[in-house]
Amino acid sequence: MQVRNRLLAAAASLPLLLWLTGCGHKKLPPPPPPAPVAAAPLPTASISADPTAIQRGQSSTLTWTSTNAVSVTLNGARVDLNGSQQVSPTDSTDYELVATNSDGKTADSSVRVTVTQPPPPPPPPAPTVVPLSERFQQNIHDAFFDFDKWNIRGDAQQALEGDADWLKQNPEVNIIIEGHCDARGSAEYNMGLGDRRANAARKYLVALGVDASRIRTISYGKERPFCTEATSECYQQNRRAHIVMQTSGGGSSQ
Repeated sequence: MQVRNRLLAAAASLPLLLWLTGCGHKKLPPPPPPAPVAAAPLPTASISADPTAIQRGQSSTLTWTSTNAVSVTLNGARVDLNGSQQVSPTDSTDYELVATNSDGKTADSSVRVTVTQPPPPPPPPAPTVVPLSERFQQNIHDAFFDFDKWNIRGDAQQALEGDADWLKQNPEVNIIIEGHCDARGSAEYNMGLGDRRANAARKYLVALGVDASRIRTISYGKERPFCTEATSECYQQNRRAHIVMQTSGGGSSQ
């Protein structure tokens, strides 16, 4: 009797067991897919140079900008996202800017700075050749005398010493010393006075080392005045030993 009751109880519970077993193996629906991540905006890069052509030793300024970038490099070196930089390349150089966004996408821009050799310096100016006659006029000075005198006074000594120095440095130059007088006195007397003045100047130059063979003398007395006014200042200008350069033909060059 007890066995029968157990069998009946088992048979009665079988549908419930089968239902519970079926419920345990039922599949759940899959979870929804994750929302797609928005792509980072593409980067941009731009670079310019001012000027783009320089001479060696000069400078150019690079200026660059970027957008949507997290890093920027200039010829491989990290730089600010936007900026400028002065460069002085010794040879023509390309400068490349690379901008990278957060996704690793890149944009690039480049500019070339052309370097040229500076022009050679201009040649020095050719030395100015001053004619001998002009150098003679610049360096030779007359000796002046007191009234009715032919002795070499102080200022005349200084003038003749400078003359002697230049003549010794230019041994190819021969000279004529002209004796001159003011208008007072006879022509004959002044002719002799002029001769004494010319020879006094010649003797002083020879004493200073100028070869006597290079010096001729002549007297013009009062016949060739440098000034024609009847004043003491004018008379003084005419009382002189006037030194001129002798030309190859034996004449004088004023």
